[in-house]
Amino acid sequence: MGGGHDADQRIAVIEALTKKALWLSNWMIHHANHIRPNVDGVKVGGHQASSASMAAIMAALYFGVLRPEDRVAVKPHASPVFHAIQYLFGKQSLEKIENFRAFGGAQSYPSRTKDTDDVDISTGSVGLGVAFTAFASLIQDYVRAKPWARKDVAEGRMVALVGDAELDEGNVYECLLEGWKHGLRNTWWIIDYNRQSLDGVVREGLYDRIEAIFRAFDWNVVTLKYGALQRAAFAEPGGEKLKSWIDAAPNAIYSALMFRGGAAWRERLLDEIGDQGNVTALINRRSDAQLAELMANLGGHCTQSLLEQFEAAGSDKPTVFIAYTVKGWATPLAGHKDNHAGQMTGTQIDILRKSMNVREGHEWDKFEGMADAAGIERFLATVPFNTSKTRRLSSPAVPTIGPQFVGTGATSTQTAFGKILDAIAKTDSELARRIITTSPDVTVSTNLGTWVNRRNLYANREMVDVFQKESIPSAQKWRFTPEGQHFELGIAEMNLFLALGAAGLSHSLFGERLLPIGTLYDPFISRGADALNYACYQDARFLLVATPSGVSLAGEGGAHQSIASPLIGMAQDGLASFEPAFADELSVIMDWAFDYMQREGDARPDLADWPRDVTGGSVYLRLSTRGIEQPPRTVDKPLADDIIRGAYWLKAPDPSCEVVIAYQGVLASEAIAAAAAIGGDRRNVAILAVTSADRLNAGWHAAQRARMHGDSDARSHIETLLADIPYRAGLVTAIDAHPATLGWLGSVLGHRTITLGVEHFGQTGTVNDLYAHFGIDANAIETAARSLSSGR
Repeated sequence: MGGGHDADQRIAVIEALTKKALWLSNWMIHHANHIRPNVDGVKVGGHQASSASMAAIMAALYFGVLRPEDRVAVKPHASPVFHAIQYLFGKQSLEKIENFRAFGGAQSYPSRTKDTDDVDISTGSVGLGVAFTAFASLIQDYVRAKPWARKDVAEGRMVALVGDAELDEGNVYECLLEGWKHGLRNTWWIIDYNRQSLDGVVREGLYDRIEAIFRAFDWNVVTLKYGALQRAAFAEPGGEKLKSWIDAAPNAIYSALMFRGGAAWRERLLDEIGDQGNVTALINRRSDAQLAELMANLGGHCTQSLLEQFEAAGSDKPTVFIAYTVKGWATPLAGHKDNHAGQMTGTQIDILRKSMNVREGHEWDKFEGMADAAGIERFLATVPFNTSKTRRLSSPAVPTIGPQFVGTGATSTQTAFGKILDAIAKTDSELARRIITTSPDVTVSTNLGTWVNRRNLYANREMVDVFQKESIPSAQKWRFTPEGQHFELGIAEMNLFLALGAAGLSHSLFGERLLPIGTLYDPFISRGADALNYACYQDARFLLVATPSGVSLAGEGGAHQSIASPLIGMAQDGLASFEPAFADELSVIMDWAFDYMQREGDARPDLADWPRDVTGGSVYLRLSTRGIEQPPRTVDKPLADDIIRGAYWLKAPDPSCEVVIAYQGVLASEAIAAAAAIGGDRRNVAILAVTSADRLNAGWHAAQRARMHGDSDARSHIETLLADIPYRAGLVTAIDAHPATLGWLGSVLGHRTITLGVEHFGQTGTVNDLYAHFGIDANAIETAARSLSSGR
């Protein structure tokens, strides 16, 4: 920090910038709610008090401590302070902050994809941004351990700004355990310990529990409880009694007195610790305003204390800073238990404006009311974090190597997945080197075992396979090594999706492309759906392989059988979902997926039935453990294109077609058997093989929108396919999942439709038992088809 004078000057400048960020963030919210026209009458909202408690912490970080390679997950409710800081840096426009929470304006919560300023990690889904930083740090270590890693990218810290109420979220503690297992480094969590939550004041003793938890996981714990003013007061005669009172004060009392102000502080302190001696003199030496300032000078609001502690944390050991703060600090809302959704009145915002020396009509001016505007502008230009080049990195796309076909004969798509990945592992390709696999304790049972045997498990230090060393026979020859490419996780699905999200942003965060593949049991997608949605919202890129699936899992029983997951795949933005029936379909889809995961929208491919084909995204494969016979065929380009578009004719219709059986996934064998039973040698039954209801449906919607906007020739793939069948024909749809997945097909061109699927929890039994019970076996498909045939 240089000499004493320079250090004091630096602190003074950052304090001035703190006040400016505090003002701009409060004005941003006030303007959005009370000045900007509200045309629909719906509350705009914002969090003036929750922002205010973070102002000094964020100013100390962004203006003093952070480096360009550091990555930050901002507390969601501190979004206005973040946008204000970005505005001061020149990375956020006045137009955007004037339109905070309006269409096209600065987002309610920081977003990588929706905001135009320098957002590292999206937040808004409480607790997930916190945990994400831990997995981002682990992925940074993974990348840096590889021989192909860039040498020009500095190692950064992953920083989470954490609301104390976010520590109620279970995923925070799940990730702590995973971080401990994998040797977490370079991670800072800064807890805004304002001792208030959305609805009130937090329970007493929370601090002790927080500290004990982090120490148990071998984190450094730094407590920022007292500011420099308080520490100076403690050194005065009688100061120890004041310190003891502060330490013993209940959260609710401290918050209430903060709201009531200096006179209330004086009355309470004199009543409880006044002694007509040293303590009384200490209190009476200060005016009401000075006493209020002293009691508000907690560690989380003291620039000097924050800089000292942040800059002293030189170790790469994970560190949690517990920063005592006041919710609504330095505003008229400070300390009130209802301040979470509360907003300042016009009178209150005017009082704050005048205290900041901001003239009316100059509320948005960057340096309004600041004593040395030119000096502060020069200071901002030298701030390490305010680099002129973009902090978002990039990495070249990895070439794909073509579909890996794995032979014919009866097999399941889950088995085929393992064989395809093994075939890729055998190649000396850049694709193989860039794949990282991960799984929540189901690596072998999701068919990743052969990949791991070839490519090893990742660890930051070498660890031998004890069973192999002791000459105990095992199919799994697992060696832990920094060169390994499988990241083994514990059983928590939230951690899986957070890890996939971090790995799927590696090209942007760390400048090296990864192709993450995560496997889990299909029914447990629901368990991690929040983190899956969060990863997609960040535009992370990964391949999610969910298997086993459906009631086809049979003897595992209802707890392991999935029903609604294809609907999740269809509804989830940023995720293209597929459910192939055959191994050759899966080979084509996986090869396409590796390209799709890397698209950035520079060129428009031929298959652009929907906008995501241009910009790319993540991919979800729903696979099955049930083996079925494979069709003896060669996959040519037209068939491969149709597989990716979402469907093709397994048995094409002719003009006399009376019924179409449309299936998705493992029910291919039942659809084929039903068609054979009905049609014999006649061609009045067609079979539509659906590989992706998601892509068919999205393409249909895209074509409808195009026609509404004047492109009368727009046609989707499903419209083109169904145009081949007569209007009088009927559709039978069948899927080992919720029937709504395919039930919409009859709406495309108005064909009569019967939808078969599973709507209730399953039970144990054979596949035949369960298919018959749920009415998705060949007999049920045949019966439904016959009821649609003409004359029956």
